[in-house]
Amino acid sequence: MKLVSGNSNRPLAEAMAAYLNMPMTKCIVRRFADMEIFVEIQENVRGEDVFVVQSTSYPANDNLMELLIIIDAARRASARRITAVLPYYGYARQDRKPGARTPISAKLVANMITRAGADRVLTLDLHALQIQGFFDIPVDNLFAAPVLVKDIKSQTDAENVTVVSPDVGGVARARALAKRFGAPLAIVDKRRERHGESKVMNIIGDVGGRSCILVDDIIDSGGTLCNAADALLEQGATDVSAYITHGVLSGGAVARISASSLKNLVITDTIQATEAVRVSHNIRTVSIAPLLGEAIGRTAQEKSVSSLFY
Repeated sequence: MKLVSGNSNRPLAEAMAAYLNMPMTKCIVRRFADMEIFVEIQENVRGEDVFVVQSTSYPANDNLMELLIIIDAARRASARRITAVLPYYGYARQDRKPGARTPISAKLVANMITRAGADRVLTLDLHALQIQGFFDIPVDNLFAAPVLVKDIKSQTDAENVTVVSPDVGGVARARALAKRFGAPLAIVDKRRERHGESKVMNIIGDVGGRSCILVDDIIDSGGTLCNAADALLEQGATDVSAYITHGVLSGGAVARISASSLKNLVITDTIQATEAVRVSHNIRTVSIAPLLGEAIGRTAQEKSVSSLFY
């Protein structure tokens, strides 16, 4: 078994290696002068079970190319099996045609990973579960819920918590998390007038006197969460926190969150935190490395992965 990492999130890969009590495989991933990517795996991987760890986060295209080239290098080095470990699967929000003459980029990326030589994919909290069907190889979609629930229980009074979905599309995710500690569910009814802008129209459910926790898979600009937090407080919520798996936090998102009415935002380390995230007073990161490390270990030993969650 070998664990190889690209440059997108080496701290997470190293934490996973520490959990598995094994060294990282030596691998050079660098750029030529014209920014072409060069990869050299500096250890023998012939006949090995190779796990390539790479989040396709910002810069998404560079990190995706790194992933594809590392997979190709491992395949040409005669690895027995190659598993692409994507803590964050970029392009996942482009999972359907929103209009005429538009791509389904999530499917294109799936094709690229498969053609590069991956034998299976291990990822976390896919934006849309149907993306698993875009692959013709096995896909293990893990859930961050056990890690998030553990943190919620340690930080809040679980008896007074209401889990809130920031939109109708995230109800199934929020309901699944709420079920883990018997919390009631509320839903934010929003309207998106244009790309990147949303407006809260109504709150479905009783949040008066409750500590509300917004749950979602991705936070990008942060506008939806900040608007939802304001609406929940107007409806009588005592405080509002957010638990999000993937902290994309592009543009001025960190400043927006810092200035918002959110008590705190908790994200996982699927995407390497920027300095702005690290110093923010109301953004906190929890590690997903033990969960991913355990899943990798079970995959290598041909043991059940789904039993981690049920």
